[in-house]
Amino acid sequence: MDDVRQVSKELDGYYLEDLSVGMNAAYAKTITDADIVLYAGISGDTNPVHLNQEYASGTMFQGRIAHGMLTAGFISAVLGTKLPGPGCIYISQNLKFKAPVRSGDTVTARATITEIIPEKRRVMMRTVCTVGDTVVLEGEAMLMVPSRG
Repeated sequence: MDDVRQVSKELDGYYLEDLSVGMNAAYAKTITDADIVLYAGISGDTNPVHLNQEYASGTMFQGRIAHGMLTAGFISAVLGTKLPGPGCIYISQNLKFKAPVRSGDTVTARATITEIIPEKRRVMMRTVCTVGDTVVLEGEAMLMVPSRG
């Protein structure tokens, strides 16, 4: 039984009391064609702008692009695994898609604590995804974070 409790403690993220405004974390991943095809299959979003080069060439993007929500999912990776980490619960997220992401692009998702609301166990975070110096997505997330108490 002690081993189970130890593993649980190792998997826990930050407690509310350990957080401060300005803390940040990041996650980066290079998008592959396989990621795009798998996301289309899992989500059911088979829009040809993601899957059909000939079709996508005739759009404003002039070629295939990754799903915006695939990119947004990297924010979830930061929040759920790094900051605040395991145990936090997503309450809300707003998103503004600013530029396309393509196969071969490396997306870096960053989250920064902007406000802590202790009485509600809530944390507000600025969320941004970039490819190089280009912001491709930005928004704000609200999370519920476990407390020690």
